[in-house]
Amino acid sequence: MERNNNLHRQVASLRQSLFDQGYVDEQFIELEELQDDATPNFVEEVVTLFYNDSARFIHNIDQSLEEHPLDFAKLDNYMHQFKGSSSSIGAKKVKIECTQFMVYCRAGNVEGCKRTFQQLKREYAVLRKKLEVYFKYARQAGPTETASYHPK
Repeated sequence: MERNNNLHRQVASLRQSLFDQGYVDEQFIELEELQDDATPNFVEEVVTLFYNDSARFIHNIDQSLEEHPLDFAKLDNYMHQFKGSSSSIGAKKVKIECTQFMVYCRAGNVEGCKRTFQQLKREYAVLRKKLEVYFKYARQAGPTETASYHPK
């Protein structure tokens, strides 16, 4: 029982650090509120879908950044979609980099786009690693509150 309590404390600490370090925002809480006994891994499943889908956005943006001349409208469209996807899971730092990329796109700033995209990919990778660790511990700890039935 003590081990389980320690795991729950670790999970709570990891979760809090995601917020304290600015990696996730209140949208992450909104996702958590949708999770219940019927869908105990809902948040992890949504985040996994995000990472599966976002790989396509990153690939498309990478390829578009190699084109000469750059098609800023296409880049802005890809990034707009990626930002929406990032917002849906509360990926705060990723979303901030998406916004900055779009500012550079609209200004026609090639170097700004490339530099910001590299930073975005770093933030994306760090968040992915942090969430993987968080979900791993959360699975090990199990539900934080279990319904108990005591017959009379």
